Amino acid sequence: MVEDKNQNVELTDHEAELYDRQIRLWGLESQKRLRAARVLLIGLNGFGAEIAKNIILAGVKAVTFLDHRNVTAEDRCSQFLTPKDSLGKNRAEASLQRAKNLNLMVNIEADTSNVDDKPDTYFSNFDVVCATQCSITQIKKINGICRKHNVKFFAGDVWGTFGYTFADLIEHEYAEDIVQTKKIQLSESGEPVIKEKFENITVTEKRTDTFVPFESVLNVPKLSLPKESEMYYMMLIMLNYREKYNNDPPPGERGSENFTAEATEVIKKYDLGDKINHLFEGDVYAQISPVCAIVGGIMGQEIIKTVSQKGAPHNNLFVFNPDTLCGKILKLGQ
Repeated sequence: MVEDKNQNVELTDHEAELYDRQIRLWGLESQKRLRAARVLLIGLNGFGAEIAKNIILAGVKAVTFLDHRNVTAEDRCSQFLTPKDSLGKNRAEASLQRAKNLNLMVNIEADTSNVDDKPDTYFSNFDVVCATQCSITQIKKINGICRKHNVKFFAGDVWGTFGYTFADLIEHEYAEDIVQTKKIQLSESGEPVIKEKFENITVTEKRTDTFVPFESVLNVPKLSLPKESEMYYMMLIMLNYREKYNNDPPPGERGSENFTAEATEVIKKYDLGDKINHLFEGDVYAQISPVCAIVGGIMGQEIIKTVSQKGAPHNNLFVFNPDTLCGKILKLGQ
């Protein structure tokens, strides 16, 4: 990648060859935007590793791994960027070498600091901030800073077989390809046409979406939620537990009194009866590798769409249902 004196990004011949397939998919200008993007990824668990893999392979300019935590036994289930002998080592640093091997053209750095110790100006150095394994208080704070500095913000998590992603792109402009049907004109000879003929043409339209901050999608009234929104309630349960205990429910304490109490509080608030009992009594511990791949793939896709400005982004919440193995987009707080 090279930059001219006007700071316009140009791809080298080697980059054009490497990203040829992507350029054919979303265009040269979109790839140039990707090659100029700086991404901060907070949290390098299995979910974070999947996000990192997708955006690194897509060819962004730089990715910073920010994580003060060490590699644990639970990470071995889904965190493929950390070698087997890295148990107890810092997770960001342990993930560095394998991440670099994915794409040598991407500048990847590890930061072992705690996100709480970072000044507001730190986040302004990035085009995109993606927060995982953060508390509600942390997410709201970082989201507010990103809004102040006009930085695109994402948050998400995976608990067992359940996961979600959230996007606050403030005001986002993008291009979307729309297929339209066009009637074929009559021949110049003027001969009558027995049957009208049509053809499909692709038209690129520019659009703008407005987003809301994370706090706007919390504690949404039940009447404002669409049907089959069980996974939204699960997200609240998991986030509320983390906010209160500064951790997620450990696998060794399934069905603990504390976790049941947090679930009961949400169930009573939304008058859910036994509607989601099977969900919070199910597998919401540690991280399941295939679910990290699915939800992490969605998050990576949304970051790529946002940076490249190609395609309509999810506005604003995506939840993955382990019962149906399907995801659902919820537009809340607007």
